[in-house]
Amino acid sequence: MNPLLLLVLLGLITYFIVRRVAGVTRTPVWLLWLVAMAPAIVSSGWVLVKGKPMPSQLILLLSAVCLLLYWFLIQRNRLSSPPVNSSVAEGEGQPIEVTKEAVTIPALPRPIDKAEETTLQNCFPWSVYYLQNVEYRPQAIVCRGQLRSKPEVAYQTIQENVAEQFGDRFYVVFQEGANQKPFFVLVPNPQAQGAADANGLPGAKPRKQTVARPFLAIGLFLATFFTTTLAWLDLEKQTVQLSPATLVTGLPYAFTLMTILGIHELGHYLAARRYKIQATLPYFIPVIPIPLFPFGTFGAFIQIRSPIPHRRALFDVGIAGPLSGFVVALPLLLWGLAHSEVVDLPEKLEAFNLQALNPNFSLLLALMSKLALGGALTAGSGLDLHPVAVASCLGIVVTAFNLMPVGQLDGGHIVHAMFGQRVGTAIGQISRLLLLLLSLVQSHLLVWAVLLFLMPASDEPALNDVTELDNRRDLWGILALGLLVLIILPLPAGLGKLLNL
Repeated sequence: MNPLLLLVLLGLITYFIVRRVAGVTRTPVWLLWLVAMAPAIVSSGWVLVKGKPMPSQLILLLSAVCLLLYWFLIQRNRLSSPPVNSSVAEGEGQPIEVTKEAVTIPALPRPIDKAEETTLQNCFPWSVYYLQNVEYRPQAIVCRGQLRSKPEVAYQTIQENVAEQFGDRFYVVFQEGANQKPFFVLVPNPQAQGAADANGLPGAKPRKQTVARPFLAIGLFLATFFTTTLAWLDLEKQTVQLSPATLVTGLPYAFTLMTILGIHELGHYLAARRYKIQATLPYFIPVIPIPLFPFGTFGAFIQIRSPIPHRRALFDVGIAGPLSGFVVALPLLLWGLAHSEVVDLPEKLEAFNLQALNPNFSLLLALMSKLALGGALTAGSGLDLHPVAVASCLGIVVTAFNLMPVGQLDGGHIVHAMFGQRVGTAIGQISRLLLLLLSLVQSHLLVWAVLLFLMPASDEPALNDVTELDNRRDLWGILALGLLVLIILPLPAGLGKLLNL
């Protein structure tokens, strides 16, 4: 395939990833994109000028420099108080003391007028949450005080009081502050009856959001089913002429992959519906098979269209997808491995050579391969994978990537729900660094490491982001992170000798 076309495709993918961080920094998107794409652009230019690939050491050095510059540009121009985020009350603000005297009002547009200030104060019973000061922001009202009851009681009481006094004008967000003191944030609800229009005029009718788009979902499903069926011919490196007979050979791969991805997203969707969270149907992403990405799809996703009510819901929605997909993928993987052929590994190993795959690159895959094939699989042996095994391996890889505890990935939601937003963000930063170090040994993880550094490290808060999880959910979260380790770590040499692998 033309290298220029591959560069354009990579540029488009990078642009959509970089757009995700545009809301937390003032740095222009084009500059972030240029820094992120610099290694690919420079290495492509090197090939055009010198006619040979750029040395791998130089690529790693350039990638490290660009990643540091990318992080610096985000942090240097980071917004001090983005709406409904962990830093919404950590930037510059003008505190207003709540006393019996008149309240000093800053000369800024505010979500409530002076006559409503007393009404707001009455929403905070002193025995539940003793309100000490209020900060008015153009996009939010930050209410600080002392928590005098259980977090879930405080949130429910104040949320009900705000709804009684102000209707659906505000989302009530409960967050943990930097000083470990929880605070409330009232954020205007753009879908509220009588919400202000684009010009700031009250009384505008909210636009109705079309959440369910079944025809779009069905169309993308059919398109992706075709591209994944077509992809098997490319994965098998078949150059036969396209015909119904040749396309049939790709059906096992397409059925298996679409089932695993579909069940993954369906798990998210059903968990969201359980908590009455507005979410779209699963959308598949079709892609014509190319040498850079021959699998026929970029995966699937759902869009959450309403706030997450609490950390329990955030956890359940986050973990439902990867666990559902994994439960389906594991038996399919065992069946596919049992019907794969054992072959000799070539002297020069290639990453993801489906005709001679080394199962030892993943601890989980090595164990499943030994369980399925027994004594037929020995040290120095590889696998010529059955189509079902190929699709199942891809499903497991998708599960592992989504379980990475970074930002708005499923794993990011899980650690956020388990440890809180701040600790979850710190875990995400550490995980990105550890994966980058691991990629020096496992080179196939370098793409993951780069993608994770391009993503936002912080997850969006739930409405009640203070109430902690129960022990049962904490245990499930630890098991999910353990599954991630099983998938991405290679088979240890000692265990390999014990299993004769």
